[in-house]
Amino acid sequence: MAPTVKLAEYLFQRLAQLGIGSVHGVPGDFNLTLLDYVEPAGLNWVGNANELNAGYAADAYARIKGISALITTFGVGELSAINAIAGAYAERAALVHIVGTPPRATQDGRLLIHHTFADGNFIRFAQMSKHVTIAQASLRDPRTAPEQIDQVLVQCLLHSRPVYIEVPVDLVDVPVFSERLQKRLELPEPVWGSSQEKAIEAVLEKLHAAQQPIILVDGEIRAMGVVSELQDLTKKTGWPTWTTGFAKGLLDETASNFHGIYRGKWEEEATRDFFQGADVVVCFGAHFSTTNSWGGTSLPENANTVFFSDTEIRLGSQIFRDVPSRQALSALLRTLDTEKIQRYEQYPKLHQDLTVSIQETDQSGPITQDKAWKVLATFVREGDIVMGETGTPGYGAREMRLPPNTRLFTPVTWLSIGYMLPAAQGAALAQRERSVGKKAGRTILLIGDGSFQMTVQELGTIIKENLNVVIFLINNDGYTIERCIHGVDEKYNDVARWRYLEALSFFGADKGAYTATAKTFGDLGEVLADERLSDGEGVRMVEVFMGKEDAPEGPLKDLIEAQRAKKA
Repeated sequence: MAPTVKLAEYLFQRLAQLGIGSVHGVPGDFNLTLLDYVEPAGLNWVGNANELNAGYAADAYARIKGISALITTFGVGELSAINAIAGAYAERAALVHIVGTPPRATQDGRLLIHHTFADGNFIRFAQMSKHVTIAQASLRDPRTAPEQIDQVLVQCLLHSRPVYIEVPVDLVDVPVFSERLQKRLELPEPVWGSSQEKAIEAVLEKLHAAQQPIILVDGEIRAMGVVSELQDLTKKTGWPTWTTGFAKGLLDETASNFHGIYRGKWEEEATRDFFQGADVVVCFGAHFSTTNSWGGTSLPENANTVFFSDTEIRLGSQIFRDVPSRQALSALLRTLDTEKIQRYEQYPKLHQDLTVSIQETDQSGPITQDKAWKVLATFVREGDIVMGETGTPGYGAREMRLPPNTRLFTPVTWLSIGYMLPAAQGAALAQRERSVGKKAGRTILLIGDGSFQMTVQELGTIIKENLNVVIFLINNDGYTIERCIHGVDEKYNDVARWRYLEALSFFGADKGAYTATAKTFGDLGEVLADERLSDGEGVRMVEVFMGKEDAPEGPLKDLIEAQRAKKA
């Protein structure tokens, strides 16, 4: 390796070393020279329709591959993306946001240029981003820039949250020393000593004494890097295991002790009684927002719960700090005595998600929310990614029994409507990169008509990148999720009536691209059996009609029925 490289080359070589294969973003005058170095570094440039969509796509890409990169321009570009960055922060996606900024001389001279407030202030946009990123770097000196880049990337990986890097135009091609590139970035090694051993001993004492133990898994286990260890723990103990919506799809749902998402108030009575009667709940990666915990009704009691987070174990009011989760789980797996734990020789009867065949529906009748998602679950196969947009698809997808090695994206906390379509692009691209040498699974997008209209431009990127995406467009005549909350008959919950299936042609798909319509369960059965849909290539789209006041069982249905009762 040459003793020096240009700063942009250093940055992109680091990203490639971390496993990033594609960079999302939008060109702008302050990042154009930076973009000249993307593809020479061996990276694929994905030009998105706008910065918000690019941010959504990069978020999903990171959740599949572990880390992603997004490039925007100063001011207007980065602020367009900031909503997506905030969502990545809230739900822990390791996203590197690189912003091309004006030359240092322009900033130091406080010139009144475009993309500013014409007041000479060049730091306010970075200050805004500071609130939605875990670390930031303003590159100003080529002597320190490589170290700054490395430090920020380490923080991105360590915390699985977005970071922010400013690259002034005049620094892009400035030489920097390349020596650091010869050693790959490493995360700091945790210290494991007597205090950590005491934490595991306290956990073991509680688990060995438990008479009715259960396991609750939440979605931050992905960011913690303990998915495989948790799968091993559920197998070793055989204890009844539930997830939240955030974690669904991370564990093997075909395991006999897996019972889907615990739905709190909306759970079957026998299952709810058993969950609430547990004397020990072992909980991993808690992310207890109201929308991820069924309005707070699925939360375990703190007093009898053992919480594992990134670096802490909490038993009731007792907190053990500086206990890294991966090492803690490895120690627990190594020392847990299966001869001492409850083995449930007479296993309890608990709810498990089931699929529904078309033959179990009224095939001449309309497609209804109570069975549609369980029918669609029969279409999913091992290796697929399923994405349920905020709204009825997001709640419905939680009912779907998934095959092994299937990932699910559902609304968790940020709930930015329109996220899933660009996210499907990012997830499908990441999946294809991970599957080099073998056939990649499909990305199945379940999205309502209102959400589709928010970010439809990214359909063009999906087509341009020739990604294997199947879209089920739920046409229920507007924002049904908002109708459930308030204004069931109000005009503000209506959307324009598009000819949705023509979108593929408009955004550049080949004339033979698969499209279909389903208005009855019989129609849906024929569509799902069509090999052009199941085994085709590129983007395919099915428009599925459902009632505009129909919602899946649970909080949405309760809300809309309350409105009907009040109206009556």
